Amino acid sequence: MVLILKRTWWKESIAYQIYVRSFKDTNGDGIGDLKGIIEKLDYLKDIGFDMVYLNPINKSPNDDNGYDISDYYDIMDEFGTMEDFNLLVEELHKRDMKLIMDMVINHTSDEHPWFVKSRSSKDNPYRNYYIWQHGKDGNPPNNWGSFFGGSAWEYDEITGEYYLHLFSKKMPDLNWRCDEVRKEIFKMIKFWIDAGVDGFRFDAINHLEKDFNFPDAEVKEGQLYGDFIKYVQNLPKVHDYIRQLRKTLFNTGDHVLIGETGGISYHNAFIYTGEDRGELDMTFHFDMHSVGRGKNAWEKRKIDLVHEIKNSMSGWQQRDDKEGWCPIFYSNHDSTRTVSRLGNDRDYHNKSAKMLATLQLTQKGTPFIYYGDEIGMTNAWDFELEDYRDASIFNKYRDFVDTGLVTRENYIKGLHLTSR
Repeated sequence: MVLILKRTWWKESIAYQIYVRSFKDTNGDGIGDLKGIIEKLDYLKDIGFDMVYLNPINKSPNDDNGYDISDYYDIMDEFGTMEDFNLLVEELHKRDMKLIMDMVINHTSDEHPWFVKSRSSKDNPYRNYYIWQHGKDGNPPNNWGSFFGGSAWEYDEITGEYYLHLFSKKMPDLNWRCDEVRKEIFKMIKFWIDAGVDGFRFDAINHLEKDFNFPDAEVKEGQLYGDFIKYVQNLPKVHDYIRQLRKTLFNTGDHVLIGETGGISYHNAFIYTGEDRGELDMTFHFDMHSVGRGKNAWEKRKIDLVHEIKNSMSGWQQRDDKEGWCPIFYSNHDSTRTVSRLGNDRDYHNKSAKMLATLQLTQKGTPFIYYGDEIGMTNAWDFELEDYRDASIFNKYRDFVDTGLVTRENYIKGLHLTSR
């Protein structure tokens, strides 16, 4: 049988993911910027990249390194200006390179004007842009935890209600059941399409819908909060939102839509990427991200590399093409460095790095290379707790170290091995 693949530009590309803040600084402030990316485009083109994927660059107070957006229509001050962005798009397209933009539409910053208005009064027109609930007997509405540690609910003294935040308390979740929210988000995405963006990686897109019955969840052994995942992830209505997004904005086939979809495997990814679904082109799954991780985020376990990589990737490689295309990535902003996690970066650094790069580049799918992996960049082995810039690390320190469940020494040792 001959398998005939439908040709699209993003199936024939190699992507380079850039975490702008620590890429290249051109003005001496110690922070990477858009001009730094422009200066490196010839380098990226020369070594074979034809797609650049940027982590969030929108204006943000940076509680979660840009994933807390306060202005969807502007660039983070440290990174540059809209003029710099327009020049970046121009220079990329001049080299026949594409631009993928990280877009956060599950939540905003609590400093976004929408939320400032929403929390000001129960009668404010923006109130329904977010998810508000009464507490129960002086406690949160239910026992859901946050992905970043602590409760998923934050009490707001202004109106005496709680708002939902699946991530940081500085990142309230948008209410996608609200028609006005969807209209605002679609209008904003159209702005960036018109600015020349070739595709989007939608952060946490499979969390857009929640169970509005807000039931308490089972509290598993060793955990402080209920296992809330099934109430906020991959719910049926998410697909309605994505199809509406695609039909409204992406009906030409010229752009690529990628979704971050935790909890999805090769068994069921087709519910987002099947060619008859009208939703996403690719899903960022977490199978390879989990290789080498222990039960908890700070633990690393011994691995049988060949066996585990085969187990993680064989199913994706053997899928029918009609079920969707696969991005091939071994590390990104949510994981440690590839060679440190999956190889031996001390005794066999070069051999490990070359082996992993060869494996990544010889599988079916679109490779996404995290900046620095092309030179075998390693983990930072000497960081202290204060050196990290990750809200979830400090929240989980409070939940597990301060409560005596984990020692500080073991927690920091785990961060060296598994942290973002």
